[in-house]
Amino acid sequence: MTVTQRQTIRAVVAVAITAVLAVLLAWWNPSGLYRWVKAVHVIAVIAWMAGMLYLPRLFVYHCEAEAGSKQSETFKTMERRLLRIIVNPAMVATWALGLWLAWEGGWFAAGWLQAKLACVLALSAVHGFFSRWVRDFAEDRNTRPARFFRAMNEVPTVLMIAIVIFAIVKPF
Repeated sequence: MTVTQRQTIRAVVAVAITAVLAVLLAWWNPSGLYRWVKAVHVIAVIAWMAGMLYLPRLFVYHCEAEAGSKQSETFKTMERRLLRIIVNPAMVATWALGLWLAWEGGWFAAGWLQAKLACVLALSAVHGFFSRWVRDFAEDRNTRPARFFRAMNEVPTVLMIAIVIFAIVKPF
């Protein structure tokens, strides 16, 4: 069995166990669950945003490394691990927990939540672009300059500001 196959099996088992535990918790619905889910949601958001802010900075520095160099290979490893170990799971947890909170709180009709969800969808799209760029760098196919990634580094920040304002201030 290859390393990739073992990693895939471990990931599937981890997701299955997490899903079963989540369903059991939701079914049991102990008092205080909403606050605990909200806390874990905020932790997941922080982890997701940390990765979304760091990944484009890695791209900026990776642009300066010569393709095939030891430095380039190090950046490839850092980008891949950051995406797979932190950013992807944090995004999934953010979405899953956030949707549960919205459902449990009865917020889906609220204008602020709809605006927040639009921004989170946009952030998820940016996440998708970042994932594609990690693959491009991994295959030494990047054609974008460092300046492009410096500008892209600001997009998650702007979306995060809007999301926090919608969630906390609830302007409408």
